[in-house]
Amino acid sequence: MRDTEPRLSLWNITKKYPGCIANKNVTLDVQPGEIHALLGENGAGKSTLMKIIYGVTHADSGSIIWEGHEVDIKLPTDARKLGIGMVFQHFSLFETLSVAENIALAMSDEEPLGITELSTKIIEVSTKYGMPLEPDRLVHTLSVGERQRLEIVRCLIQDVKLLILDEPTSVLTPQEVDKLFDVLRTLSAEGCSILFISHKLNEVKALCHKASVLRQGEMVGDTDVDTASVDTLASMMVGEQTKLEQEYEKVLGSETALSITKLNYFTSDPFGVNLKNISLEIRKGEILGIAGVAGNGQEELFSILSGEIQIQQKQALTINQQDIGALNPAQRREFGMSYVPPERNGRGAVEDFSLEENALLTNNIGNKFGKLNLKGIKQFANDIITTFNVKCHNSKTAASNLSGGNLQKFIIGREILQEPTVLIAAHPTWGVDFGSSKAIQESIIELRNNGAAVVVISEDLDELFQISDRMCALFHGRISPVKPATDVSIEEVGRWMAGVFDEQEAAA
Repeated sequence: MRDTEPRLSLWNITKKYPGCIANKNVTLDVQPGEIHALLGENGAGKSTLMKIIYGVTHADSGSIIWEGHEVDIKLPTDARKLGIGMVFQHFSLFETLSVAENIALAMSDEEPLGITELSTKIIEVSTKYGMPLEPDRLVHTLSVGERQRLEIVRCLIQDVKLLILDEPTSVLTPQEVDKLFDVLRTLSAEGCSILFISHKLNEVKALCHKASVLRQGEMVGDTDVDTASVDTLASMMVGEQTKLEQEYEKVLGSETALSITKLNYFTSDPFGVNLKNISLEIRKGEILGIAGVAGNGQEELFSILSGEIQIQQKQALTINQQDIGALNPAQRREFGMSYVPPERNGRGAVEDFSLEENALLTNNIGNKFGKLNLKGIKQFANDIITTFNVKCHNSKTAASNLSGGNLQKFIIGREILQEPTVLIAAHPTWGVDFGSSKAIQESIIELRNNGAAVVVISEDLDELFQISDRMCALFHGRISPVKPATDVSIEEVGRWMAGVFDEQEAAA
């Protein structure tokens, strides 16, 4: 895996933002064909460094050496001409355009392809790598997992020499992760270099050749992954030994808080998923985990539970036996409901708003007699920042200036600190480092222990088994049986996710 000349070298890269240094004198080498992990806690500077390589932002000082020559990457188009592709943690897609149109925007003008020819190539490449896409589908109709596929295929369709992946497995199922890793190993064998950012250290061990670690913007060391244990990688990241997993007591609630009864929903979206005869009880003092491969109805179910989609079917959705199906999200919050949506930006938070403004979005803590209590708003935002260890300059910081993991912690904290009686959370630890993930999980467990009913919709089976008291899965809009987490195996949940379950048992 070593070559006399690295494909990419970074020399003393420094990048400063108001109130913080994102990168400080960072040096890094990546060899041809090497799968190189970049590790670090949220806010360590990983994404900033990758954006510098890709031309999204620019270093204040330092040099980028590409195949032995110093280069000035001013724009992503410059990076793509060199053969550098990047899959962002936050999707960079135009929602009103099709899959093919989004990919066309990233293609080089030097080798233009007609939309028909490009569509054929999309089908060929996506099918070859086990990530099938329909070129004509509009992006806004794609699930989170399908959007991730689009981002990856958009890079694969070009002649990449270096592929940058920022948390690529965050919304993929175990089966999809396995397929992705097969793709990456193939690319590596063909000589493509890969920079892989992940908080999942077991994945790093399974895939990568080498790992470099950033801590507070500085490179603190690198190691060959083959000879380093997961605990060694963790201690390099945080400076101390950290227990990666925690066992939580399983409990079963008795009193129903939120009830779904024979819910049927027929979407007008031609690419959406209809929900069929769904019945669930979400009990007080309990966490119900809902698994499923992306695009099987999770988006529709979350939208109905949160009130983004209202239903007229009487008594299909009740809280404490009161019909709430026709209520909007704000009205449901008056019944004690809170939500963590699957997308952070635009749906969980407004990027251009400050943290204080985002804290106010989902509650009325600052309202009194029609006026804003600015002191109360600031205190609430600071409580979130302190309790959930959100790394930021202060409560006036714009949401867009936070790393993905820190913004996720802020959104989770905003909902949990309102002490809801029912919490609906989709992908609660998506893109969050293991230390922060543990803190979020503990907060959800504490909320449960205080009597709240919690629904966690996730494609991360490890997390679902860790925190769920009962589990089920969605397949093509149908719900599987619901069982205590202690009574079901990962193999059985996998079968549920593939649609192998008895519908009469599920209905019962």
